[in-house]
Amino acid sequence: MDFQDKRYDVFRMFNDRWALVTAGTIGHYNTMTIAWGSLGTIWGPPHRGKPILTVYVSPARYTHEFLEENEYFTVSFFPEEYRGDLSLLGSRSGRDGDKVSRTALTPVALPHGVDFAQAELTFVCRKLYAHQFEKDRVPPEVADWIYSRVPPHTMFIGEIEDVIER
Repeated sequence: MDFQDKRYDVFRMFNDRWALVTAGTIGHYNTMTIAWGSLGTIWGPPHRGKPILTVYVSPARYTHEFLEENEYFTVSFFPEEYRGDLSLLGSRSGRDGDKVSRTALTPVALPHGVDFAQAELTFVCRKLYAHQFEKDRVPPEVADWIYSRVPPHTMFIGEIEDVIER
């Protein structure tokens, strides 16, 4: 796939710009803002791993249910002008209603998932693996800081099947 020849500034993309992780179909989906993620390779044929994107989502989040139930998920990055929309989507639950309708974002159906018309970069991922972190196996300062309040995150590894650039 030609997207493997591209260079993505993964540290800035997740840490500084944030993203939306979305799972489900256009008729029934949920999305949330993420700032944790990674790109890499794993489990491919000799000397050539499958391209993957990994996200980390708390089981307390509504989107977690959609990630568990669906084979595909998308991770979308936006221009800075949508920072307020991403902030809203990260601070409201889809359990309480259609939070996307409170933003300037337009959902778009994909063959495998949901994207947003305003996204400038979207990774379409087929879920390969999921595993919940174990509190006693993360560094103590992390366990004390984060996991004293919420259950440990689940790591979702997805094989990147497509990249949409606008």
